[in-house]
Amino acid sequence: MGMWMALWFGIMTSISPCPLATNIAAVSYIGRRVDKAGYVLSAGLLYMLGRMITYAVLGILLVSSIQSIPPVANFLQKYMNMLLGPVLIIIGFILLDIITIDFGGIGFFGDAFQSRVEKAGIWGAGFLGIVFALSFCPVSAALFFGSLFSLAIAHGSKIILPSLFGIGTAIPVLVFAFLLAFSTHLAGNAYEKIAVFALWARRLTASVFILVGLYYCLKFLFNWL
Repeated sequence: MGMWMALWFGIMTSISPCPLATNIAAVSYIGRRVDKAGYVLSAGLLYMLGRMITYAVLGILLVSSIQSIPPVANFLQKYMNMLLGPVLIIIGFILLDIITIDFGGIGFFGDAFQSRVEKAGIWGAGFLGIVFALSFCPVSAALFFGSLFSLAIAHGSKIILPSLFGIGTAIPVLVFAFLLAFSTHLAGNAYEKIAVFALWARRLTASVFILVGLYYCLKFLFNWL
């Protein structure tokens, strides 16, 4: 269950406005050699690998640091359920755009940066995956540091769950890389369907987060259940 949730959090991150914009930028980079299917697919996989490694490293650093500090670990064991309720509600509000936070855009993807990436050839796709994984915006930060991080601590998973989260964040790019490799027309249709799916998936996930958050608040904060 935890593995599927980690993957779903990654997918939800990937189709949120800010991360989706970085994924579109990655698709435009990967799709430059649309005439070479093998190149496009390999670049898509390298992009996914870059994101997966980045989140795995963050997972190792964050989970290990928490576990290595007894007072923090004891605090989380005692109060995790109490904290989880408000956190889930806040994440739900962020997904519904009720709470908005401006982390800035993705302006770093300018001509100078793109030029340096292009010089790296196909390996530049992996570098993009690393850089874009670190470009947290409100939704991605909430889902990673709030939901995924809590899940990883609860399961004692430093690598697997963060890695699955990273895979989930790259799935749209992999889909588009595959479609671009074999049919540009299908890629256009897929984008329209993903946009519709993203809207309803965010609403459904936000609703679940808020309901579960309310349950945790009532049970562990107010002892009403």
